Amino acid sequence: MADTSLGRPIVEVAVGVLLKKDDAVLLGQRPEGKPYAGYWEFPGGKIEAGESLFEALQRELTEEINIRILDAKEFLTIEHDYPHAYVRLHVCLIRNWEGELRGLENQAIAWLPLTDIPHIEASELQPILPATLPILKKLQSIL
Repeated sequence: MADTSLGRPIVEVAVGVLLKKDDAVLLGQRPEGKPYAGYWEFPGGKIEAGESLFEALQRELTEEINIRILDAKEFLTIEHDYPHAYVRLHVCLIRNWEGELRGLENQAIAWLPLTDIPHIEASELQPILPATLPILKKLQSIL
């Protein structure tokens, strides 16, 4: 695991942006007991030692939202410094999956139309996890 210039370890995270054919993205609400409980984010999680990005996405999305992804396209990599961890998010677009979407970790899930992203502050999907905001902003470019 690499360290930041401040000596903090970098946590590598796989993030999946599920895109529906009608141009909506899936967000999940962090459950109680996790840092930032109640905040909305894209599904995903830590990349384990020896895992590829796709393998980590497959495992995390199966564990979190009950789906098996059929493909994933790397979209964006960002870093964010939270008080509890410094994370590097490897964001992938996912257009094809199978399974019935449901929150398996007691989290709410909801579809956000891409056209609503510019107005996210007025959305019922608040608060948004800080590292999720630049991903949403970048998604506007694919409209």
